[in-house]
Amino acid sequence: MRSELTKRSLVELAVERMRECIVLGEWQVGQRLPTEPELALQLGISRNTVREAMRVLAFSGLVEIRQGDGSYLRTAQDPLQAVQAMSRCTAEQARETRHILEAEAIGLAALRRTDADLQALRDALAASARHFHGDVDAYVACDLAFHQRLVDAAHNPALSELYRYFSGVVAAALQHNMATMPRCQATFDLHGQILDAIEQRDAERAKGLSRTLIES
Repeated sequence: MRSELTKRSLVELAVERMRECIVLGEWQVGQRLPTEPELALQLGISRNTVREAMRVLAFSGLVEIRQGDGSYLRTAQDPLQAVQAMSRCTAEQARETRHILEAEAIGLAALRRTDADLQALRDALAASARHFHGDVDAYVACDLAFHQRLVDAAHNPALSELYRYFSGVVAAALQHNMATMPRCQATFDLHGQILDAIEQRDAERAKGLSRTLIES
């Protein structure tokens, strides 16, 4: 228990130090942030602690982690209070929010998607497939990227931003489900069916499949 508390306190300290860099203007919006080894050396902590702290900042919406490209500062305005409010919602409230936000956005994506959106979605889905039967954290990161690209394909910046803030709740629910229940291939296959519906510009089918996935 003591080691767990120590780890948590180190992560909290790292998060606080990184927030100071943002408040003091040392990191600029849109800037690629120092790498994990650089931050570990700068803050005098382990790379694992840096990685956990960066995840906290990503869930709060301050940082965007781009697979294979590094981490970028998204905003200097800390949306932590909004994220904390979301984190306190019940499972049923989270499902209601996903139905209103995600399913409707996916319906718009079916009408507005571009060829570039489709390619980005195919790439994200392929990455998810590679990790579905493997490491939970890796799969969750890939799955969130796929769902974010689904919402982004609606080409409504407000919806995209809201979903980024809400994605921490989605991630927590997904991690819980994958840790407590057997992985279901049929559930994963719904992702591909949603992509097919978007490619065919079938908004109602895309929304219906999205609602089925949310309830699964």
